[in-house]
Amino acid sequence: MKVTENKIYNPAAECMDRESIKKRQDALLKQTVEHVYNNVPLYRKRMDEAGVKPEDIRGTEDLHRLPFTNKTDLRDEFPYGLLAVPQEEIVRIQGSSGTTGKPIVSGYTQNDVDVWTEMVARSLVAAGAGKEDKIQVTYGYGLFTGGLGAHQGASAVGSMVIPMSSGNTQRQLMMMHDLGATMLCCTPSYAIFLGESLQEMGYNTKDFKLKSGCFGAEPWTEEMRDKLESLFDINAYNIYGLTEICGPGVAFECCAKDGMHINEDHVIAEIVDPKTGEPLPYGESGELVFTTITKTGMPMIRYRTHDICTLDATPCSCGRTLARMSRITGRTDDMLIIRGVNMFPSQIEEVLLKIPGVAPHYMLIVDRVNSTDRLEVQVELTEDMFSDTVSEIEKIQNAIREQIKSVVGVSANVKLVPPKSIPRSEGKAKRIIDNRGLTK
Repeated sequence: MKVTENKIYNPAAECMDRESIKKRQDALLKQTVEHVYNNVPLYRKRMDEAGVKPEDIRGTEDLHRLPFTNKTDLRDEFPYGLLAVPQEEIVRIQGSSGTTGKPIVSGYTQNDVDVWTEMVARSLVAAGAGKEDKIQVTYGYGLFTGGLGAHQGASAVGSMVIPMSSGNTQRQLMMMHDLGATMLCCTPSYAIFLGESLQEMGYNTKDFKLKSGCFGAEPWTEEMRDKLESLFDINAYNIYGLTEICGPGVAFECCAKDGMHINEDHVIAEIVDPKTGEPLPYGESGELVFTTITKTGMPMIRYRTHDICTLDATPCSCGRTLARMSRITGRTDDMLIIRGVNMFPSQIEEVLLKIPGVAPHYMLIVDRVNSTDRLEVQVELTEDMFSDTVSEIEKIQNAIREQIKSVVGVSANVKLVPPKSIPRSEGKAKRIIDNRGLTK
């Protein structure tokens, strides 16, 4: 695997001592709360109902007194109801990648674009990027924040940008090879598809100059990291973001690969109990909540992400002092409840990626038969295993079934399917088909 050195884009901000981070957050939080109270009717109404005035918020210790913001608020106030500045000051609209209902959109002032650009630049540099690099951006461009976010961050670093967007796999690989791309930015599921296609098209990884990849927009596991690093002979780094906060770059992995550093000089992170909303201490698993403190166009106060993770503020070997969030282990709103057992697709993925003979492409299909939930896990066999004996295939099937039962606590029907039979995604991978009519 190619070595990527430990680089820091903005040491003054990324290595600030914890006391200074707290003082900055306190001051900016007070300004932000006053800004939204005076300019966003929804926030003023919610705060008045909670009996909270801007002057009551003295710092982060009072954060819990503020009401939450949810995705439904952005839909209800679509498109401009949550703007905290006149529309004339908005220079960009970005939106979510969702395909149903009204999109989630966020308005950006030039300040917001500049802040977001720096956060992505920090992320790419932490993954090894520099002025000498060529960064192939394979996230989709448009309303989705992935493509433009990675593009503007790479430009700030001074790297050469290859703005491929998504799709056209053969052309992706040809340009990656011929232009000598050294970093790949896309979803991890599409990266795996590219890696598999690379081999099928007769390329050798040694013919490529890739040294690292910055992968995000969907949860992924350590096992998938191993797969990506093996396919491309690279270092694979996690990047986290969401349109409502700024897009990719809210948090990022460094060379330690031990959690994602949160850009705490721009956002405040909390962990709360998903059911009660009560704050939880660092180290405990719960729902991630963000408050923006430098965003001016459409600030978010205590925005519930529905992502499940933990927070850690202990020192990192890379030298950064920014707190880290763990890998996302699931979501409160895509959590499946099967016969009373809570489970996440990431748990199934973790099982599958440890079993030889199957590819990292799967689908979970949930049905209800005679008032009983049924879970079917469809997973692709690898090309070599597909032609193996029936007895060997049955061994794999039984191994998957036993491991799912052991890890998740739910019995599942495991269906092994031919290679390439599960639809590929160029964006976020669709992993669940719930036929019970219970999805939110």
